[in-house]
Amino acid sequence: MKILALLGRILFSLIFIFSGLNHITGAGADYAAKAGVPAAGFLVPFAGLLALVGGLSVLLGYKVKYGAWLIVIFLIPVSIAMHNFWAMKDPMVAQMQMAMFMKNVSILGGALLLAYFGAGPYSIDNGKG
Repeated sequence: MKILALLGRILFSLIFIFSGLNHITGAGADYAAKAGVPAAGFLVPFAGLLALVGGLSVLLGYKVKYGAWLIVIFLIPVSIAMHNFWAMKDPMVAQMQMAMFMKNVSILGGALLLAYFGAGPYSIDNGKG
């Protein structure tokens, strides 16, 4: 059952690798600026770098505790700034943003578990298994 830790790390990391690559190019900076994020042209690519490095760390099982903290650092401000459902006037938009916020809270929980427990078996951090 050791393979489950590896599978979990792979699946967990994918969202950060793909969105990180997307954000590094500046994609979404206009959306973030409209949402009130200051210096979105800098912060969106920087957030993408945090997500990408954290995701690759988790995927490879290398320095996973640090990578998980990068993901935590990415998720907290992004969740508050971009999914602030409590400020939405349109009930449908508020519901969608609440779902996105809660998704991020759930992922944040997974990142905190990785920050505490580390990579597990089949990782660079712990050798082969």
